[in-house]
Amino acid sequence: MPIPTNYSSPLRISAKDRALAQLQKWIIEGTLQPGEKLIDAELADALGVSRTPIREALQLLEVQGLVQMMPSKETRVTMIEEEDMPKLYAPLVALHALAAELAVPHIQPEHIARLNELNAQFAKCIQENKPYEALEYDEEFHNVILELADNAYIQSFTSSLQMHLRRYKYLFIKQPASIAQVGVKEHQAIIDALEARDAEAASLMMKKNVSIHI
Repeated sequence: MPIPTNYSSPLRISAKDRALAQLQKWIIEGTLQPGEKLIDAELADALGVSRTPIREALQLLEVQGLVQMMPSKETRVTMIEEEDMPKLYAPLVALHALAAELAVPHIQPEHIARLNELNAQFAKCIQENKPYEALEYDEEFHNVILELADNAYIQSFTSSLQMHLRRYKYLFIKQPASIAQVGVKEHQAIIDALEARDAEAASLMMKKNVSIHI
C-alpha cells in the first residue's frame, strides 16, 4: 500500500479529523485505489498518529461509503464503476438546478464578479490542458451558487454526492476539450441568468451544464 509522505496536513485539528481529511483526500484523488486494502498500523505511521484516530476515521469513512470494513478481517476502499455515474448525476442535477433558482433573490454584483473570475480560471485551465485544476474551479463556481441558495439541506446532500462524484471524475475523466469549452459557455449563460434575476433560465441552464458530464 503506497502511502505518500510529502503531503501537507491542516493545523489545530484533532488527530481523528486530520486522519479523516487526509484519507478522504487520498481516496477521492485515487492515491488509495478502489479495492485497496487499508492497514491501520501503516496509515497511523504515515500520518504520525496512533491507531485509535485511524480506526475512528475509517469508521466515519465507512459511513460516507468510501471504505468497507469487515470486522476482524480487513478494510478496503470501496469499488466504483464508471457505469454508475448517471446514478449520482441524476439527483445532483436536480439539486444544482434548484440551488440556481433559489440563488436568484440573493445575487449581488460581487457574486457575479466572483463567478466571472472563476469561469475565467476554468477556461484558462482548459486551454492549458489542466483538467484536474479545471475541475476544482468548476466545483468552486457551483459552490458559490450553492451557498447563495441559502439552504443547508441542499448543501449537505450536494456535498455528499459531490464527494463521491469527485472520485469518478479523478479516475474516469476523459472529457474532450470541445465539451469542456461548452461548459465555459454554459457557465456564462448561468451567470447572465442570475444577473438578470431570471430564476427559470438559471435553473434550466444549470440542468444543462451539470447534465453535460453524463
